[in-house]
Amino acid sequence: MKIELNKIDEAQARSLPDGKFGFGRTFSNHMLTRQYSGEGGWEDAQIQPYGPISMSLSMSVFHYAQEIFEGTKAYRRPDGKINLFRIDQNIKRFNRSAKRMELPQMDEEEHLEAIVKLIELDHEWVPSQPDSSLYIRPTLVCSEETIGSLNGNEALFFILLSPVDPYFANGFAPISVFVEDEYVRAVRGGVGEAKTGGNYAASLHATDKAIKAGYKQVVWLDAIERRYVEEMGGMNICFVYGNKLVTSPLTGTILPGVTRDSLLILAKDLGYETEERMIDIDELLADIKSGACTEAFACGTAAVIAPIGKMGYKGEDVIVNNNEVGSVTRHLYDELTGIQFGRIPDRFGWTLTIG
Repeated sequence: MKIELNKIDEAQARSLPDGKFGFGRTFSNHMLTRQYSGEGGWEDAQIQPYGPISMSLSMSVFHYAQEIFEGTKAYRRPDGKINLFRIDQNIKRFNRSAKRMELPQMDEEEHLEAIVKLIELDHEWVPSQPDSSLYIRPTLVCSEETIGSLNGNEALFFILLSPVDPYFANGFAPISVFVEDEYVRAVRGGVGEAKTGGNYAASLHATDKAIKAGYKQVVWLDAIERRYVEEMGGMNICFVYGNKLVTSPLTGTILPGVTRDSLLILAKDLGYETEERMIDIDELLADIKSGACTEAFACGTAAVIAPIGKMGYKGEDVIVNNNEVGSVTRHLYDELTGIQFGRIPDRFGWTLTIG
């Protein structure tokens, strides 16, 4: 694949901001775009200055939400080089989502090349501050100018880079969550396991309701019985029972998280047991009250691990581990972020180093 480069004028180039970045609000100097057509396939990619592009209001994505995206990060190592973490898994998941949404798949090596080339150009935007990183957002939208055909014959692929702080403002600290039993996020046979924007749009109303009630996020139950825990917001969710890590199975309604998979592998390596099973919400809360379930946390690329200190359900708040970060949660967090940032050896071959 050829990548055409149109660098930003040095006089207009911006530097990595000092201080706080927030999450997803600041973007690097460049972006990458690539076009697809049913007749010609994928065109060469272009790296150009970050900024607006011209898009027709009749593009299918605006009317039928035919789009997907991924989320991964670049991490600054102690030696100044840059780590990508299990990027191959994000690229594979991108293609699975594309297939589900009737969008063109991309060669995995070309997808990786595009990410690496863009980061090499904007490498100074990978933060050195503790717990900060460069968020990578590959996106694919149906760009066909029609409000009738949904076959995805034309598509636009692009990559944005954004320096970010921890997803939650308080960093690695317990959050409160609200268990939603009225609204649902996804149902089996739907698109819950695809990383498409409609899943997140469907969650906004319930999330807003939870925030107004004083919670930080929503825990979703299954769509049929409103009984089994599935995930939290856009993240997978895990519970600690003594020396065992328990999480919901991948039934097609929740995203197969790269962080989730990594933690299951890492936990076994560290001597913990792991179990994937249906988790009844009433039994879970009873286990938390009795002390059988000792810790809870959500996990995903954005937050890595978000400890849960309080769960609200049907008018009752149940406190988890005295609203403190548990020892198992902290152990997993320290080990995983240690590998991501290159502070400890990568014994799994998960990282790709740039520079």
